[in-house]
Amino acid sequence: MKRHELREQVFRLLFQAEFHPAQDMPRQMRLFVEDNEAIGSQKDADYIETRCQAICREIPGIDKLIDENTIGWDTGRMGKVELAVLRLAVYELRFDEDIPAGVAIDEAVGIAKLYGQENSGGFVNAILAKIVKVPAGNL
Repeated sequence: MKRHELREQVFRLLFQAEFHPAQDMPRQMRLFVEDNEAIGSQKDADYIETRCQAICREIPGIDKLIDENTIGWDTGRMGKVELAVLRLAVYELRFDEDIPAGVAIDEAVGIAKLYGQENSGGFVNAILAKIVKVPAGNL
């Protein structure tokens, strides 16, 4: 799979995490990769699962950073699509040095437009534009 496709699969798995208790997620991850025809290899499945686990471990800090950079919104009020996209993008911005900030933001906006509501892309872009300016040590 290409990196874009992997990112989209990670987003889809993160989205599912919003609907399951944390203790059920290992099972949900296994089911996700087993039942997903788009995932063509074990290497891709392992990447998706590992990336999702890494993001889930960082959710408290990621959500705090998101909350600190929104006005009138917090992670508890956001749509599940937008929240999953933001968590993925913030993880990439803060923890993945191989992904340029512009790529992380562009990919997040694209996923938000594809899966979210009409204004989801602009919403995600505005928040990430603020977050990218915050010094890296603030997570």
